[in-house]
Amino acid sequence: MEEENPWQIIDKGDIAMDQNTLFAMALGLEEPWLVKEIRFSAKERRLDIHLDFPRGGGFSCPRCGKKSKAYDTTDKVWRHLNFFQHECFLHARIPRIDCGEGEGCGILQVEVPWARPQSSFTLLFEALLMALVQQMPVAAVAALVGESDQRLWRVLHHYVAKARNAVDMSCVKVVGIDETSSRKGHNYITCFVDLNKSQILFVAEGRGKNTVENFRDDLVRHHGQTDKVEHICCDLSPAYISGVEATFSEAALTFDRFHIMKIINNAVDTVRREESKDKPELRRTRYLWLKNEANLTVKQQAQFESVRNIRSKTARAYQLKVTFQEFFVQKDKTIAEIFLRKWYSWARRSRLEPMKAAAQTVRSHWNGVLNWYDSRISNGVLEGINSLIQAAKARARGYRSVRNLATMAYLIAGKLKFALPT
Repeated sequence: MEEENPWQIIDKGDIAMDQNTLFAMALGLEEPWLVKEIRFSAKERRLDIHLDFPRGGGFSCPRCGKKSKAYDTTDKVWRHLNFFQHECFLHARIPRIDCGEGEGCGILQVEVPWARPQSSFTLLFEALLMALVQQMPVAAVAALVGESDQRLWRVLHHYVAKARNAVDMSCVKVVGIDETSSRKGHNYITCFVDLNKSQILFVAEGRGKNTVENFRDDLVRHHGQTDKVEHICCDLSPAYISGVEATFSEAALTFDRFHIMKIINNAVDTVRREESKDKPELRRTRYLWLKNEANLTVKQQAQFESVRNIRSKTARAYQLKVTFQEFFVQKDKTIAEIFLRKWYSWARRSRLEPMKAAAQTVRSHWNGVLNWYDSRISNGVLEGINSLIQAAKARARGYRSVRNLATMAYLIAGKLKFALPT
C-alpha cells in the first residue's frame, strides 16, 4: 500500500493553487472563514492578510454553541508571526450575533479561532512572545518584535494568571517562606514555595503577617487545605511567626538553619568590629571568620592562621559559632537538645554580649530550632529561587510594578503549564 504523502502539491502541470487558498491552509482557517485579499509591500516590509466570510455565514454562540447568523460587524487587526523578514497582520470584520438560547446569551461578539478575545495579537504570535520572555527581558523582546513592552506585559499577565488558576495545591504539605527585595529601599515581596516540588505557590507584596493570610486564602482557592500543611520553614521574623501561628495552627514551624547561622555570624562580626578598635590586625578579616574554614582559599587560610591563634574575643566568638554548627549533625532530636542546652549555657557565660544576645535569640525560638530534626527542611531552595528572581530583575534593570515582578517570579519558578498553540 502506497504511503500517504503529507505534503500537498501546490502546482502540478496545469493545476495551480491560488495564493488565497494557500494562505487559508497555512492559517488553518475553517468555514465560514476564508482569505479575501492579500496585500504585500516590500517597501514597508509588511504583509496584510484580509479575512472574511460569505454573506449569510453562520457562527457558533460563544456561550451555548448554537449557530446564528451575523447581523453586524466590527473591523479588527491582529499582529501575526512575521512572513520571513516582513511584519504580518491579519484583518477581519468580527460579527455579532443575537442568540437567545442559553442563560447569559444575547447580543455577543463571535470568538475568532486565531486569537483570544480582547487581544491584538494572534495566538501563534503570543506563543512566540511567551517563549521569548522566558529567556530574555520583556523590554528586549519588545524591541526585537517592534512592540511596546506594556502590550507584552498584558499578554504575560494573561497567560500567567490563566495558568495559575489551573494550579492544584491539594497536595501541598511542606511550605517555605522568604522575602526578596522588589526595588531599592525597604520594598519586598514574600515568596511561598512548595519545598517538596521547588515550586513557587504564591507571591505577596510586603513581608507582614497579612502575607501569610493572603497565602492561606490563595491556597484554599486552589483546593489546598490549611490542616494538610505539616511543616512551614521561615526566618525568625515576628510577622511571619505570628502569621503562621494564626493561620496554620496545625503546622510545625521550623526556623531556617541558614538564617539562624546568619544571626550567629553577625554576632561574631560584631565582636570582631568592636575588638578591631584595639587590635588593628583584625581589620579587614571579616570574611575569614564568617566563611567555613574548608571554603577559604590558600591565601585566606594563611592569613586566618595568623589571626586565629591571637588571644582575642573574636577567636572565642568564632569557636562558639563553629561549635553551634555541630548542632545539625547530632544523632537525634533528644541528643541535639542536650547539645543545644550546653551550647546555650556556654554562650551565656562567654561575657561576649553579641554572642549572649544571639544565644538568647536561639532560646526564644527553641522549639522552631529543634523542629529541624523532625522536618529536615531549610529554605535553601527558596534562596536559589530568589537568586534567579534577582538575576532576572537585574537583567531587566528593575520592574515598574510589584505585579510585574510577581508575574516574572511565577514564570521563573511557578512550574506553570501554558496552553499555547504550536
